[in-house]
Amino acid sequence: MAAQRTGAPPPPAPGGLSGLGGRELTDPPPEPKQLPELIRRKRDGERLSEEDIKGFVRAVVDGSAQDTQIGAMLMAIRLRGMDLEETSALTQALAKSGQQLEWPEAWHQRLVDKHSTGGVGDKVSLVLAPALAACGCKVPMISGRGLGHTGGTLDKLESIPGFSVIQSPEQMQVLLEGVGCCIVGQSEKLVPADRLLYAARDVTATVDSLPLITASILSKKAVEGLSALVVDVKYGGAAVFPDQEQARELARALVGVGAGLGMRVAAALTAMDNPLGRSVGHALEVEEALLCLDGAGPRDLRDLVIRLGGALLWLSGQAETQAQGAARVAKALDNGSARGRFERMLEGQGVDPDLARALCSGTSAQRRQLLPRAREQEELRALEDGTVERIQALPLALVLHELGAGRSRAGQTIRLGVGAELLVDVGQRLRRGTPWLRVHLDGPGLSTPQRHALQGALLLSDRAPFAAPSPFTELVLPPPFAQP
Repeated sequence: MAAQRTGAPPPPAPGGLSGLGGRELTDPPPEPKQLPELIRRKRDGERLSEEDIKGFVRAVVDGSAQDTQIGAMLMAIRLRGMDLEETSALTQALAKSGQQLEWPEAWHQRLVDKHSTGGVGDKVSLVLAPALAACGCKVPMISGRGLGHTGGTLDKLESIPGFSVIQSPEQMQVLLEGVGCCIVGQSEKLVPADRLLYAARDVTATVDSLPLITASILSKKAVEGLSALVVDVKYGGAAVFPDQEQARELARALVGVGAGLGMRVAAALTAMDNPLGRSVGHALEVEEALLCLDGAGPRDLRDLVIRLGGALLWLSGQAETQAQGAARVAKALDNGSARGRFERMLEGQGVDPDLARALCSGTSAQRRQLLPRAREQEELRALEDGTVERIQALPLALVLHELGAGRSRAGQTIRLGVGAELLVDVGQRLRRGTPWLRVHLDGPGLSTPQRHALQGALLLSDRAPFAAPSPFTELVLPPPFAQP
């Protein structure tokens, strides 16, 4: 059990930390240290106590911490790190900053969720949540906005006119009862401390801090009361952690801290050198998610959805093996039941029923007319013959960020129609002059440096055409699970 439910005591945690819950702390805390002193201690590599961490989080939520102090503490944590007990204490403090979600006890086994550390073109959540709902799960997904050069699930969904990511716990329960899934943001009631720190990390160059990532992810999930959680930990050129071993370290931290908090967490390592799928950008990614929900779409996206879903069904005891779970998810995509759940989720979260129906039943061309569109399109052509070895996701994402698809400061408006479509696949043979990228933009056109950066993202080789491998690499499991 991941978090407290009606009639169940909170799970124990390592290091003498209390269980999770939505109540205010009842024990009178000792006299708190001043924030500058806490910042100095972490800056100098000292360990923060549980009360120190609670005090910092409390100051963030009540507004007594200045923005500069929050940024300084985040940077100190980024540079000096946190041990497992500090990370567990931070996770619990963030989770306790808001309301604890409680669900009917009968749902316990079926409550599952997935989270991603962020990638380019990563629209898995838009497909996986309704697919799992179609398999009988309850998916109370609390998601985030774009962070750094990566896109955010909430921003993508908000490209659908009328979609509301703000739902009260009571509204979430109605959605889970009627649809089986919801994808919501962090309201003031749900993990408010993490919402504030998440926005600050985006503009203070502290996105890649292992303890901050761990605490951010697990605090959001701890309040959901899950039976099982899979975290998609990206590694590669466009991931938070370029090195696979660094990603594995984060995966082990997530699994270990999660286990200490009573959560059954597994972490999938997936490559993020190339964009996932063929579309990057908020509205374009919604279109591609709908293609996957049609039972079609890019092979790498479908493969990842099926593998992560299969792992969740197995971890939660709803499938005997990962392969059996994957087959159930694939069936939900192919028979239209996942798409039907997505349509009902759209309606339940504020989208006009006629629009939801048109999006889910229309052709790709019809769908494009219903979603935000950029004013201009510009195609790039291959400069030489060769086989597509890689399409580097990072330079592509950085150019799109410059064009308005991302944020440079918290709360900044983004251009939902800006994005790019890959017109070729990794492993495909190209001839010089073949269009390989279509950029959707609102501005007067790509600048010379932007065009140069994009052309440099296409890496060609002389080898024969090949089938691109799956981005899925391995699954880090909690004890006592073993790969079936």
